Amino acid sequence: MVGIGADGWDGLSPAARLEVDEAEVVIGSSRQLALLPASRALRVAWPSPLLPAVEPLLAEHAGRRVCVLASGDPMLFGIGGTLVRLLGEAAVRVVPHPSSVSLACARLGWPVEDVEVVSLVGRPVESLLVLPNRRVLVLSAGAGTPERVAELLRTRGYGPTPMTVLEDLGGPGERRHDGTAATWQASVGALNVIALDCRAAPGVSPLGRTPGLPDDAFDHDGALTKREVRAVTLAALAPLPGQLLWDVGAGAGSVAIEWLRTHPACRAVAVEPRAERASRISANAAALGVPGLTVVHGRAPEALADLPHPDAVFVGGGVSADGVLAACWGALPAGGRLVANAVTLESEAVLTRWHAGVGGTLTRIEVSRAAPIGGFTGWKPMMPVTQWEVVRT
Repeated sequence: MVGIGADGWDGLSPAARLEVDEAEVVIGSSRQLALLPASRALRVAWPSPLLPAVEPLLAEHAGRRVCVLASGDPMLFGIGGTLVRLLGEAAVRVVPHPSSVSLACARLGWPVEDVEVVSLVGRPVESLLVLPNRRVLVLSAGAGTPERVAELLRTRGYGPTPMTVLEDLGGPGERRHDGTAATWQASVGALNVIALDCRAAPGVSPLGRTPGLPDDAFDHDGALTKREVRAVTLAALAPLPGQLLWDVGAGAGSVAIEWLRTHPACRAVAVEPRAERASRISANAAALGVPGLTVVHGRAPEALADLPHPDAVFVGGGVSADGVLAACWGALPAGGRLVANAVTLESEAVLTRWHAGVGGTLTRIEVSRAAPIGGFTGWKPMMPVTQWEVVRT
């Protein structure tokens, strides 16, 4: 597997050229194949869509020396990870080229270790989670991506963000376009990288990754785990990168959404029986930078039957429904964590019985918020919440 840049054959190292020269089959995009000089190798262009074709195409040329071309560094948001997963480390030799990330940082004078990298190739633009005072490099999906990114930034209150689009990095047609999200109008080519120095507009309150977003950050009909209880709940769930959460009886999806915001590798499924709430969860997830949230419109426990096994489960609605806690507990592996909240006497009784049976911790959460009382201010208590937290052994 050889990384190739916009500078084509001239930019390849001797080791990379040797791999291409000795290949019986060279596979790449039509654009990449056109960058190579004539050779005796069979040239195969990737079909579209690419991913479903990878395994059959490799099987078709099994036993032959195959060279796959990839843009820049194949192991950075490239096809490299897919090929290693399919064939194994021993069957793949990777000869990387400087990535578009390295080239962009070199042009901008940005230390690579201080930059967040987000790929929008095959991903919705809403997956760009914007935080102030962060430098972000966006790997573009095409010529229209910069405008979509600028529109997203404007919508989220980051119009003042300086934007630089670097086009055809490393090639003879390399160009640079500068502007801000608020005023962006440049027309660019399909091969581009977007650099953002994120800045919020005056008066905008940024939403961080720490659990406990304001309640009004979510569109909801009242079925929402309130901010203070949500922060305690996420602390009890203890999300780790790569882990999968079930949010059962998700309401507005706030717990699943905040779980996903803690780290890009976190995954979550929100299960909600009401159709209007399920639609609202998807909209909330997109608005808050985690459109990858899987929303299942269905009633637990039946809706849980075919889901991938979770690392953690939160039950915010339906605690007292028959079979819900049993199904959630049965799906957890050893070390898996279950957190359930109850606000009614009936659901609290269910948690008490489960606590007596399998252990864990019961916690009573009581929160009061200051509110007007006539011409004065007093404490207005919220409904107390009983929380059961347990780790399966």
